[in-house]
Amino acid sequence: MNLLVLIIIFTTLGGVLSVLAAGLFLLLPDQRRNHVLPHGISFAIGALLAVAFWGLIPHAFEEVKPEQFRALSATILAGILSFFVLEKLLIWRHCHYNTCEAHGEDVHDHDHGHSHGHGHGLGHRHSAGALIILGDSIHNFVDGILIAAAFLTDPKLGIVTSLAVAAHEIPQEVGDFAILLESGYGRAKALFYNILSSLATVLGGVLAYFSLEDLHHMLPYILALAASSFIYVAVADLIPTLHKKTELRASLEQIALIAAGVLLICVMHGFAHSLEV
Repeated sequence: MNLLVLIIIFTTLGGVLSVLAAGLFLLLPDQRRNHVLPHGISFAIGALLAVAFWGLIPHAFEEVKPEQFRALSATILAGILSFFVLEKLLIWRHCHYNTCEAHGEDVHDHDHGHSHGHGHGLGHRHSAGALIILGDSIHNFVDGILIAAAFLTDPKLGIVTSLAVAAHEIPQEVGDFAILLESGYGRAKALFYNILSSLATVLGGVLAYFSLEDLHHMLPYILALAASSFIYVAVADLIPTLHKKTELRASLEQIALIAAGVLLICVMHGFAHSLEV
């Protein structure tokens, strides 16, 4: 199958379909949704870490000479630190509109949508929603580039990378929906803007296909940045939300679902290698 067609299909899977899945998830009653969401987050952690350490990083090192190993490792480190700085800037920007520091709010959590906008005017609440849409669009555009880079390196790697993107996008999109609804958007408008934002994944993938084919020497470093993005999201954004539940049963469930996420990616990686794409 044509590589561009594969990139379009799987960037759509990683973007638009994850939004639609999150939209269906929102049809559940609030209590049920809040109960199920942490399980999705646990699964996404395993999927992200497995793709980073089982797929992206090994493939990146396979594409370079031994004397480039240190530069590639530095790229992973720089990527993790850069994502920390970027997220810090986004949090500061968010707090500027919502004065969250003054109210003691924690804007880092993914399941705190109902705390946004309390005590503020409608304009501030809509600003928070607009920032979520803008930030999500940029994030999705980068995801599209990463998926395309993985496909250009190895179509089998592209498949598991797009699955990992979808795995972490679904719980994130659910959190974004909650923020948009609390910011004053109706359900239909929130769904529309999230779908529009998700199309940036396809746009990023298509643009990357036409530009990265001439920049093969950059692909290992793009894969390294993709790995650092997945590691940062899993370790800095998602794992802290799991520590809120300290009961033994909840902890065992989290470990089992993380392991399930890792296992799925490893199985899919092996299955993809058995296919002639």
